Amino acid sequence: MNDLAAPSPRRIAVAPMLDWTDRHCRHFHRLLAPHAWLYTEMVTTGALLFGDVARHLRFGEAEHPVALQLGGSEPEDLARCAALAEEWGYDEVNLNCGCPSERVQRGAFGACLMNEPKLVADCITAMRGATTLPVTVKHRIGIDRIEDYTFVHDFVDMVAGAGCRTFIVHARNAWLKGLSPKENREIPPLRYEVAHQLKRDFPEYEFLLNGGLADTQAIRVQLEHMDGVMIGREAYHNPWILAEWEQAFCDPAWQPERREIISGMVAYAACEAREHGTPLRAICRHMLGLANGLPGAKNYRRLLSDPDALRTAGPELLEDAWNCVRQPG
Repeated sequence: MNDLAAPSPRRIAVAPMLDWTDRHCRHFHRLLAPHAWLYTEMVTTGALLFGDVARHLRFGEAEHPVALQLGGSEPEDLARCAALAEEWGYDEVNLNCGCPSERVQRGAFGACLMNEPKLVADCITAMRGATTLPVTVKHRIGIDRIEDYTFVHDFVDMVAGAGCRTFIVHARNAWLKGLSPKENREIPPLRYEVAHQLKRDFPEYEFLLNGGLADTQAIRVQLEHMDGVMIGREAYHNPWILAEWEQAFCDPAWQPERREIISGMVAYAACEAREHGTPLRAICRHMLGLANGLPGAKNYRRLLSDPDALRTAGPELLEDAWNCVRQPG
C-alpha cells in the first residue's frame, strides 16, 4: 500500500549498523544490489564537529544512493552536521531516534529522544534549514513499557509538522534500562501492526519497516502495507540475499554471479590499498557470508579470516578464497 505518487526509492534499504556498515561494506552491498538505499553507521555530531571529518564521511561514488545517519540532540550541532552531509555529497541525512544503548543515552540522543518529540521537531527544523537534502528519522514504536499507540502517533505527528516526510519504523519498543542493544533487537515483541497503522494514519508520508525481516516472502507481505523495508543483520550475515531482493523488488533482469562480485571487490581492494593504504582485512571481514550454503564455504571463510594470509597477501586472496567454493561462476 503505497500512497506516494511513485514507488519509493527506498523500497529496499540496508540498516545502519555500528562497526559494520562502513564504506567498504557499503561498496560490497552496492555490487550486490544496485538499487538498495544504503546507510552509514551512526556518526555522532561530536565526532564530526571535533574529530576527523574525512575519516567519518569519505565514501565512494559507487555507493549512491547513500544516507548519513547522525546521532545527536542539539539542533545547532545537527544543523552543522547536516550541512556537512550535503557538502560531502550524501543523498539523505537521517536522525537516530531508535538506538537504546547506554552510551547513546548518556549523550541524550537515540531512542530516549522519543520522550521529547518537541526537541526532535526542533532538530528537524534546524537540519532542514541547513541542507536541501531529505531529512529523515529512524525511531521505535515505544519506550520501555509504553505501548499506547498514541505515543508513537503523536511523535510522528509532531516531527512531521517540522517537515520530516520519511520515517523508518523499527517495530519494537526500546527498553532504556535492563536490556542490552542485542537484547533490544530480539526480546521486545515485534508489532508490525503499529507501523501499518502509522502508514494508514499518515498516508502522505513515506514509511519504511525495520525489524525481524529475513526472507523474500516476509518482505513481499510487508510491502503490501509499507513504502519500503529496511533490513539489517540478515543482509550483513547473508549478503547474497541482497541480490535476490534486488531481482525480486527492484530489477527483475538482475542476475549477477558471485564470482563477478568477487572480481569487483578485488578491483576495489586494489584501489583502496593503492590510494588509501587500506588493509585487506578491513574489506574481507564484510564478505565472509557470501558463500553461505555452498560447498567449500568453510574454507572460504577460513582463508579470509587467516591473519597471516591477510597480512601478507594482496587482493588476489579474494579469488583464492573463492576458488575454495565448489560452484561454477
